[in-house]
Amino acid sequence: MKIPVSVKVNGEDCRKEVEGRTLLVDFLREECGLTGTHVACDTSSCGACTVLLNGVAVKSCTLLAAQVEGEEVVTIEGMASNGELHPIQAAFKEKHGLQCGFCTPGMVMLAKDLLDHNPNPSPDEIRHGLEGNYCRCTGYHNIVEAIQSVNA
Repeated sequence: MKIPVSVKVNGEDCRKEVEGRTLLVDFLREECGLTGTHVACDTSSCGACTVLLNGVAVKSCTLLAAQVEGEEVVTIEGMASNGELHPIQAAFKEKHGLQCGFCTPGMVMLAKDLLDHNPNPSPDEIRHGLEGNYCRCTGYHNIVEAIQSVNA
């Protein structure tokens, strides 16, 4: 049985009928056509699927689409505006905070939440804030530098 789900995603309404068991990550990718949010571990331990739900970083593989009915979601696709990278995205590019790029969307979204709550975090606060989002390539050094440079 399908149920109607309406979510504001990146400022646009996304209304679809989905199975009740549809995860938010699958709703975003398959129903809204936003594939920047990655599916990786299927256990909520890697953070590649991190999005902002009403401004708070969440792992979209841990929520059903129906649970976010009427809420606002921002994905990596919603970060840039008018063809310009968001300052966090630009910092990741400038400071080489990505290699393969698979974790980058989740890291950027988590960094947005972190910086919204703490505009000038120390390197230790950034490392603590990144807990639960994994990068297999960079060793985090450049990611920390990128995040720290945003408001420097």
